[in-house]
Amino acid sequence: MKVAYLGPHGSFSEEAALRTFTDKDVDWQLCGSILEVLEAVGDRKVDKGIVPIENSIEGTINITADGLLANNLFIESEVIFPVSLKLLVNEGASLETIREVWSISPALAQCKDFIKESRVKTKEFDSTSSAAKALKEQGRTDAGAIASSAAARLFGLKIANDSVQDNGENHTRFLVVGKRRPDVLPFHKRNKVMLLIAPGLDQSGVLSSILNVFSALSINLTWIESRPTKKRLGTYHFFIEAETGMDEAKTGKALTILRAFGHEVQVLGSYDTSRL
Repeated sequence: MKVAYLGPHGSFSEEAALRTFTDKDVDWQLCGSILEVLEAVGDRKVDKGIVPIENSIEGTINITADGLLANNLFIESEVIFPVSLKLLVNEGASLETIREVWSISPALAQCKDFIKESRVKTKEFDSTSSAAKALKEQGRTDAGAIASSAAARLFGLKIANDSVQDNGENHTRFLVVGKRRPDVLPFHKRNKVMLLIAPGLDQSGVLSSILNVFSALSINLTWIESRPTKKRLGTYHFFIEAETGMDEAKTGKALTILRAFGHEVQVLGSYDTSRL
């Protein structure tokens, strides 16, 4: 089985992938960006991909949400992974010498307080580990990388600050995605579904009316995210994650009612949750 994740080696995505896919026969493909992971699955270059979708501090990773739709992917499972962000530096550097901090955008966003207090500039990379790798290669002592302790060991960097994230309870939710069509996936006894709902009419209270359907059927919602349709300014569709099995009767009723109201409903996933 071929599995893609965000590299290079030492990334949090790599840690999540290795702890999720424990089969020794996995053929790993490291990608340079989240979008490359999703495209690899969409183009059937790999069987599955694992990508971050949400962080407990910063929220939704929009490039993942949009990429799911652009590549016609299906969510097969989700993994909750604890994240501990460190400030890594080269030998000879210290907190006092750092003038610039490098990392992937979501990681920088999770460390806003540290960055503000330190009064440093930021530079974005495609992953935490690519930032750490570049720091080592350039040998700069006026810059640091926000990454993992695994990246520090891999690239021979020092940990100048053991925890630079805004909140100690930092978790990232990863999705395992595949290209298979939802109608051929086993739905039996899965505890969550992900839906994409495009409102049938642009009218006031449309989101409230959609949510009322789930409330009336006693279906708990665990995630709601609006994203632009990219068709016309001011038009949105909604990602809605519900704690219900796709094979449960109330799930079928919800889909039937929503479609009867004229809303377009697409099932993006049926899956269980694992905590690493």
